[in-house]
Amino acid sequence: MITLHAMNDADFAWLLGEGEARANTLSLCEGGIAPDEVTAMLRGVTGSIAETTDRPAAWMVSSNDQVVGMISFTNAGVDGRYEIGYGMAPIHQGRGVMTRAIAELLPQLRADGHDHLTAKTSVDNPGSQRVLEKNGFVRTGTHDDPEDGALIAWAINLTSNGRPA
Repeated sequence: MITLHAMNDADFAWLLGEGEARANTLSLCEGGIAPDEVTAMLRGVTGSIAETTDRPAAWMVSSNDQVVGMISFTNAGVDGRYEIGYGMAPIHQGRGVMTRAIAELLPQLRADGHDHLTAKTSVDNPGSQRVLEKNGFVRTGTHDDPEDGALIAWAINLTSNGRPA
């Protein structure tokens, strides 16, 4: 069973080994979900976004009470088009967990009043591309990023048929 848990700063601290786990029974999967520098960067990004809204900006993904991944806003874009990013613990990749997690998240975001989402994937990451395709995201273009290389841009309209506006 896949469950999403809205994150706060204390959850990021726990993932970074700086604090205690939630009062519930969540544990972190073997090997963790991301390198500490990535988690710390996302902590800062989502913290900045969280200061501008009362809605969640990041979610832990758990399977059977074990945290195996994370989804977060990576950018509070123009016209309400938030960008999402996600990551899965290497030992849990390729099992459809993130596809199901994004599928669970989209109705929550729609209910929270989000109209559109965007995402970016590496041209060399077909697994991540499939996650977005299976959840109704549409390719909107490509570009080269100085840090991340060649990327595919994606979008989904949460207010209609999923086609970007």
